[in-house]
Amino acid sequence: MKASVPPLTAAHTGDRLGIGIFLELAKARLTALVLFTTLVGFYMGSPGSPNLVLMFSAIVGTALVAAGSAALNQVIEKDHDLRMVRTESRPLPSGRLSPESARFFGLVCAGVGLIWLALAVNLITCLLGLITLLSYLFVYTPLKRISPLNTVVGALAGGLPPLMGWTAARGEVSAGGWALFVILFLWQLPHFFAIAWIYREEYANAGFRMLPVVDPSGIRTGRQALVHSVGLLAVSVGPFLLGLSGTLYLVVSLLMGAAFLGFAFRFWQDLTHCRARQLFFMSIIYLPILLGVMVFDKIG
Repeated sequence: MKASVPPLTAAHTGDRLGIGIFLELAKARLTALVLFTTLVGFYMGSPGSPNLVLMFSAIVGTALVAAGSAALNQVIEKDHDLRMVRTESRPLPSGRLSPESARFFGLVCAGVGLIWLALAVNLITCLLGLITLLSYLFVYTPLKRISPLNTVVGALAGGLPPLMGWTAARGEVSAGGWALFVILFLWQLPHFFAIAWIYREEYANAGFRMLPVVDPSGIRTGRQALVHSVGLLAVSVGPFLLGLSGTLYLVVSLLMGAAFLGFAFRFWQDLTHCRARQLFFMSIIYLPILLGVMVFDKIG
């Protein structure tokens, strides 16, 4: 008996498949962030000049796992995505791609990515990739409809890529990699709380129990954004204390952390869409500057 493979076809005959639809399915911007943080982890974890062949292998494997995770997440949430304006145009809810095709794409990408990491990188990085995949799909995704703790679980999964980059370069989990993990973990929480506050009505309509949905006053949301911004400022000096980056990084991390904290404080004081958007934009400015200076000022 021949194994049947679901054809990669659009759900409507008038639609044409192209690379764009699969970039949407892979959440290209989110995957790009994953790869950026993985690269930073690999570079910071490399003693001396990085091994470019190993770095390429780590990026390819991580990209495939990230793309597969994003695609399978959209398969699981297709009906919920249809209820939100910000997600209703995605390939599945819009009917531009069938769930079978998306599932096949996701399983192949994730499976090949994990095998690639195991064979071309190392088993530790493969294991971290597997943990990221499973926690994202089977803990974070269903938890979004059950508890506001989903954001914390999602941030744990989202903090693993730089640690994967570190283990890909060093073959071990050590303090420097954990420092990068904690920085990214804490950064995600104010970032996601700002987004969830802006789209809280849409999340509620879609059945997602994000913190702003169960906290209509915003008191807990603002406090959580503020507390985690304080934590981010504190842990961001970790790479300096561990001897990974120099004085320039220390100064920038303190200045950027203080600015981030200032925006979080304003959001806590004034829970408006305007303040939430300001915090969101500060978050997307903060991370590339912090990591870029960390790389530029690397010691050793």
